[in-house]
Amino acid sequence: MEALLVSTGIVALAEIGDKTQLLALLLAARFRRPWPIVWGILAATIANHALAAAVGQWLSNLVPPAGLHLVLALCFIAVAIWTLVPDKLDTEDAPPISRYGAFMATLVAFFLAEMGDKTQVATVVLAAQFDAFVMVLIGTTIGMLLANVPVVFMGNAAAGRLPLGLIRAVAASAFLLMGLYAGWLAFSS
Repeated sequence: MEALLVSTGIVALAEIGDKTQLLALLLAARFRRPWPIVWGILAATIANHALAAAVGQWLSNLVPPAGLHLVLALCFIAVAIWTLVPDKLDTEDAPPISRYGAFMATLVAFFLAEMGDKTQVATVVLAAQFDAFVMVLIGTTIGMLLANVPVVFMGNAAAGRLPLGLIRAVAASAFLLMGLYAGWLAFSS
């Protein structure tokens, strides 16, 4: 249960202000059909984070516990720093105008936008730390949905009022605490 809750919270916080959240806003404005966009986000996130969690599980079986904790500590601290940097949507990340509609445009755009993104890296690290593939996958997916679905439905109205700097600082602090904890585990074992 800890893996589910931590994964949900970490990814939901890290996702606020992320390029995929901006992508959700762009898709909502382009297609004006929220449910196919939400289903596309869900499908893309499950596929992307399943791959990331599988890599995390593989790494946890490959690296000895003390070494894994040290790698996790460094990764969490790196993601903490990365979280403090505001994201922007690059023009090449813009959603394709798809003849297949909102669902396929969202599925493809979100899957590609998440490749190498901080939430994908966080999913790898969380799966390696918790050794709970399903709970991490469910948690990170819920976190993505918590951050992106309101953007799809509310658009830009609420997004401009969120204290993004504070949210980034809280998310970075959470990653830093997990990094320090993993570092403590690496040196105490």
